[in-house]
Amino acid sequence: MKKLALILSCLMLFFVCGCQRDGATGEKASGEITVLTSFYPMYVATINITDGVEGVKVVNMTQPQTGCLHDYQLTTQDMSLIETADVMVVNGGGMESFLDKVIKQHPKLKLIDASKDIPLLDDNPHVWVSITNEIQQVKNIAAQLAEIDPKHKDQYEKNCADYVAKLWKLQGDMHKQLDGFAGKKIITFHEAFPYFAKEFNLEIAAVIDREPGTEPTPKELEETIGIIKSSGIKAVFTEPQYSSGAANTIAAETGAVVYELDPAVTGEAKPTAKDDYLKIMKKNAETLVKALAN
Repeated sequence: MKKLALILSCLMLFFVCGCQRDGATGEKASGEITVLTSFYPMYVATINITDGVEGVKVVNMTQPQTGCLHDYQLTTQDMSLIETADVMVVNGGGMESFLDKVIKQHPKLKLIDASKDIPLLDDNPHVWVSITNEIQQVKNIAAQLAEIDPKHKDQYEKNCADYVAKLWKLQGDMHKQLDGFAGKKIITFHEAFPYFAKEFNLEIAAVIDREPGTEPTPKELEETIGIIKSSGIKAVFTEPQYSSGAANTIAAETGAVVYELDPAVTGEAKPTAKDDYLKIMKKNAETLVKALAN
């Protein structure tokens, strides 16, 4: 009886340990593909493409509140995620230059460049802020993911087509709202909106803070104030990810009103975020209509 009890105890211990290896320690199930995205815009695009695809897990690397990846520093957790990923989706265009050395150290990690074949404006990587470019990025991600995982090619293509249809509709709706303001000048917070401005025929007359996290110099503030006074611009646009201190100073000196435009770089990285880009861009259009109509 003692021997039987000992054998049963060993068997129970074996099964418990086995269960812990499969679940509690977070090891991937056999055949599962982990897709790592560099930051929030890439995450939103990728979860739309992989929606409902069995065995494909999407994880966002940077914190959803990080914003644009200017001067981003990799963390220990980031390195751990890179180690366990099969595929990584990056914006490209120089946005993730901090990853260059790390990617070379992980030759088995398959890289998807969302900005492939998208012309850059003055090496500016914020291409996704244009709806046209976002559509191309979604197509790029889907096509490259289908090459890596041909088993789910049809699902990726269908999801891509469904999401692109929503983006085309968004673009058409925004043109109806904004085409009447073609040629209008705007003041933006940093270099996130040149592609957006080009798409909707707006002119960026000045940028308050070309490098987020650094305050504009007194000379730069003076120049921006001068542009607003001489051109009659009535609105200054900040971003929810950064302080509006400099914009408020400019507004106080000129009488311009401060509004927010969101480059769609922050949010909660979870499956319900699929429509976040659509919602943010719709709100941006509403904000511009309100600001430019005054």
